[in-house]
Amino acid sequence: MSKRTHRKNDLVLAIAPSSRGFGFAVMEGMITLYNPAVLMLEDAPAKGSRRSRRIRNVTKKIIATAASRQAEVALLSRDQVMRAFFKDGIGSKHTIARILAMRFPEELGHRLPPKRKPWRSEDYRTGIFDAVALAVAKQLWQE
Repeated sequence: MSKRTHRKNDLVLAIAPSSRGFGFAVMEGMITLYNPAVLMLEDAPAKGSRRSRRIRNVTKKIIATAASRQAEVALLSRDQVMRAFFKDGIGSKHTIARILAMRFPEELGHRLPPKRKPWRSEDYRTGIFDAVALAVAKQLWQE
């Protein structure tokens, strides 16, 4: 991540590509529309990442688009996101989603998906929480 300091009103766009599409969140107020100061993405090529080749390719294209707009890109691995929310790094995506729904009740409270059963696919709303988790984790890492 960059050492650049950010003003309080800088926008952060976080994108979480998934097999069902993608979730995105604009924190503090898409690349062309919002003109963010920072674009947050999961570090798909990071060691231990289980992201598919398609998601890694989408991530590369998003980074290239951001670079063409001179937007700063910050990458966090899934492990870094987990450690931002849990000191020992052990937790679940659903627990993070609950934390975020409580922190942003008006924006996210009604979007909290039910806890996933092992035999079910991930709820489409999970991508929103993944994106917000990236943006919040970035803020937590800077503190």
